[in-house]
Amino acid sequence: MSNLTDFLSLNYGELEEKNLAAKEQRLKRVPFDKVKEERLKYLTDEKRIKAVTVMFSDLEGRLHMLDYDKKFLLGAHDNLTFDGSSIRGFTAQKESDLRLHLDWHAFYWTPADYFGEGKVMVFSEVIDKQGGPYIGDIRGILKKYAEEQHAKNDYTLNAANEIEGFLFKGIEAERHYHETASFEYVNTGGYYHSLPGDPLRVFIDRAAEVQRAMGFQNEKDHPEVAPSQFEINYGYGDVVSAADQIQLYKFLCRQVARNMGLTASFLPKPVVGVNGSGMHTNVSVSKGGKNQMWDPNGEEKLSAFGWGFIDRILTSGNDLCLALNASVNAYRRLDPHFEAPNQIIASAVDRGSMVRVPIGNEKSARVEVRSWVRTRIRTWCSTRYSRRLSMVRCRRSRICVLRSVICRTISMTQ
Repeated sequence: MSNLTDFLSLNYGELEEKNLAAKEQRLKRVPFDKVKEERLKYLTDEKRIKAVTVMFSDLEGRLHMLDYDKKFLLGAHDNLTFDGSSIRGFTAQKESDLRLHLDWHAFYWTPADYFGEGKVMVFSEVIDKQGGPYIGDIRGILKKYAEEQHAKNDYTLNAANEIEGFLFKGIEAERHYHETASFEYVNTGGYYHSLPGDPLRVFIDRAAEVQRAMGFQNEKDHPEVAPSQFEINYGYGDVVSAADQIQLYKFLCRQVARNMGLTASFLPKPVVGVNGSGMHTNVSVSKGGKNQMWDPNGEEKLSAFGWGFIDRILTSGNDLCLALNASVNAYRRLDPHFEAPNQIIASAVDRGSMVRVPIGNEKSARVEVRSWVRTRIRTWCSTRYSRRLSMVRCRRSRICVLRSVICRTISMTQ
């Protein structure tokens, strides 16, 4: 059958070159219309592409994908509709239709051996029937805010995520957990330790290769503290690119693991008695190419600007935990003895703090925000908000909380 087809299948070097070029366009803020015209021309001229995967995220962070026939997309890219009532937290059935606005800057060429031949990917923003930004599209809200900060203050919001996960034996191990009540490790090596040929090492190497091909600009990868646990680190990007890369990271890791007959899991605490998984988000703000976090004479070599940034995060700490740690399992199962961040404080040394100030220099000074803080959350939710809001089932309530968090923690104008 393959002899009868001629679909796009680029080698990893070509993929990396194309994805880095697209990333550079975003970094240089090439006008959207110019990039759009370039992408549409490319899709028209490249006959070997058969489909375009359009991606968006819901309120709970799930990645949703729609595969559009390329010829259809070229004629209807400005009017791509979908049923919003089928996405949890989006529209009600009586007001279901929403539209997708393609973010042509967020365009990716993908490895054919994991994602199929003749396909490319592009992220999108959700818009309502009136053509305005949809209130439930958090990616769109973040992008709009980042653009406003750059236009108003010349700020570039940067982020890089350190995402931890587990590798378990079997396909869809999480779905089959109820059958065995346990997960089976692929190795017991632990922190920084695995041997060549070890399934975890093979998985990390393959996932890192895919990441590199997709323009992640890898830094390092290694087994984590717990058995069968991994972490693959990559470089800084603008905050919207960083958000997209979180989704792509999890997606590609699951795909690589599935091809090996394994499961990549990003549950916060899948196994009792060992370290859980977290996501440390390294954040900095630059202006005119200069890192605003750095001050060689400041406390911990962090500027007054940086400490003000931290203050806003801690001030909104409870709101952040309510929005991000909405379920009981997100905080009740954490154990401070396994490095779980469980204190709404900032520290340069305490790994249990919500915000850490890592060692840095003028180029790399940053603030590290650690996920899964649990301090006082249960009490605060029950006394300050109704049960419906504390469980974050009301989409409008959650949107209000997230909007408040964005405005209070990122804003540098106060």
